[in-house]
Amino acid sequence: MKIESFDGVILSGHKQDAVEVPFDPAERWSKTARPLWSGRRGHAVSGRLNACGFDSFIVARSRRFWLLLPAAVEAQADVRAGDTVHIEVAPRQAGGGAS
Repeated sequence: MKIESFDGVILSGHKQDAVEVPFDPAERWSKTARPLWSGRRGHAVSGRLNACGFDSFIVARSRRFWLLLPAAVEAQADVRAGDTVHIEVAPRQAGGGAS
C-alpha cells in the first residue's frame, strides 16, 4: 500500500491527542473500517511522526478522520499538543487489534 504523508497540528483529545487526517482512509486505501474495540471502528496503521515509528489507529469522529497519537510517541518525538508535525501512515499489514 502507498504511504500517505501530510502535515498537521496535534490537537488535545478526550482520551489522547490526535492529528486530523486529510483523506478518507477507506477511499484512499480501498479498505473498509473494521472493529477496533467496543464502540469504535477504524483503520489500524503504522506510521512515522517526525521520523519516530509507531502503530496506531485512524478513527472517524465529527465527519472527519483522526490519527490517534500514543503519548509515548509524542514524548519520543519531543512534540506536544499545538505543535505542527509531519506524519507518514500506511495500513498495518498484520494484526491491528487494540493495544
